[in-house]
Amino acid sequence: MKRTPSRISQLFFLALFLILFVQTEYRGKDEINAAVNTFFRVNPLVLFSYVLAAKSWTWLLLPALLMTLATLALGRFFCGWICPLGTILDLVTTRIRKTTPIKALKGNTKYWLLLPLLSASLFNLNLSGLLDPIAILLRGLTFLLHPLAGLATREAWVGLYHLIGERRDAVAPAYNLIHDNILPFRDTIYPLALFSTVVLLTIIALERFETRTWCRDLCPLGTLLGWLGRFSPFRRIPAALCGDCGACRELCPTSFDQKNLVQEECILCMDCQRGCPHERISFRPSLALKGAGPLQPERRVLLGGMAAGVLLAVPAKFRSPEQVSRLLRPPGVRSEDEFLKRCVRCGECMKVCLKSALYPAAYQAGIEGFYTPLMIPRLGYCEYNCTLCGQVCPTGAIPLLPVESKRREVVGKAVFDKNHCLPFARKIDCIVCEEHCPIPEKAIRSRAVTVIGIDGIARTVKEPYIVEEICNGCGICENVCPLETKSGIDIFAVKDRTPISREPSSPYG
Repeated sequence: MKRTPSRISQLFFLALFLILFVQTEYRGKDEINAAVNTFFRVNPLVLFSYVLAAKSWTWLLLPALLMTLATLALGRFFCGWICPLGTILDLVTTRIRKTTPIKALKGNTKYWLLLPLLSASLFNLNLSGLLDPIAILLRGLTFLLHPLAGLATREAWVGLYHLIGERRDAVAPAYNLIHDNILPFRDTIYPLALFSTVVLLTIIALERFETRTWCRDLCPLGTLLGWLGRFSPFRRIPAALCGDCGACRELCPTSFDQKNLVQEECILCMDCQRGCPHERISFRPSLALKGAGPLQPERRVLLGGMAAGVLLAVPAKFRSPEQVSRLLRPPGVRSEDEFLKRCVRCGECMKVCLKSALYPAAYQAGIEGFYTPLMIPRLGYCEYNCTLCGQVCPTGAIPLLPVESKRREVVGKAVFDKNHCLPFARKIDCIVCEEHCPIPEKAIRSRAVTVIGIDGIARTVKEPYIVEEICNGCGICENVCPLETKSGIDIFAVKDRTPISREPSSPYG
């Protein structure tokens, strides 16, 4: 990439994205001061889908509103100056030999992706995060690539330590520096990791056919920015190829598929201006809007895309009662519907979860909940004093709460499975869940009862019970249950997620 202003800007924002990505991690501190959520809070697609779905406003998305206004004034500059995925595509495009553009993607394909997303949002189904380029990049990095890099680095250092023997102390500071600032806190390979990475690599592989195929023909964020950019008075002059040259066609990464510049596809990279052999090209404000051309898409695509969004919104909300009973959301989420309207599906909350409790939903939450965070207590639990997920959520779908308030938030309620729990099923003592319950008043307690054992002999056993009034469903009891297969205690979702009171209504013991 040549060192032009747009290229320097691209590299700067890509570096900023990667720095914020590695900092969106538990680094031994209870607070994350800078996170990669900034890129979502400046994202107009997140703004539009949030407002349409939630029918409300959050000041967290003020940067996205400012970006929308800037696009109306300047055009689709985000794609050519800021977007980290666009920068990655530009970095690899010169190293991939081009073949032939995919004709099936030309025309209205991008509108068939954007319009159903916006229409579905209007009917309370927010799925824009599934196709948002920032979310696609972040999920690919979070769910597979970054954990694999961590695993590979740790294994490499282990091999190095074996190789250098007693001299390992000399290189230990270098490893500590990498471990504390770059490597993931844990090397978790998430569900949907392969799928997420394949999607990202497919977008990159499309560069084989044409420069920025994703940006030209598919990206819903780029399509939205292109619509907004049509109203910009800042445009390229002349708007068409010169009759005696035509070099712009080879220089432009996104437009000039025809003789005239497609205003909504111009990403203002200005490569054509810098590469013009006759120095005829300029970018400046112009009152003449005729260069924008006729508004696309055509009416049938507009109506069809909106209808598709409506049709998608109905079956996407279906979930079986069994699925609903195990939909454990992060702490502070009190309304499932409101949460789904706001969630960007970026995966940041899963990345920072201190005890590996959060994982992306696949089939568990239906189409509507695809990629949204689910707590799976058998794999991890919600740390009593941790608020990291609320700190990094871009839209407040997971609210940022003080630690004292977060401790009282209800995720679900614990229920003993008497067919598996040792004191009930085998008539032997086990108080592991009680010992680990983090609530000071203990939401799990035990009482001495006389039972007839499986050997027919009467004995006294400590039988556990739950004080529902103070159980917050953190999941640690299910996580630490010593049974190797199914736990003897399960956390189930509840409709009423009102925070627990400070004092239990039942006495201890």
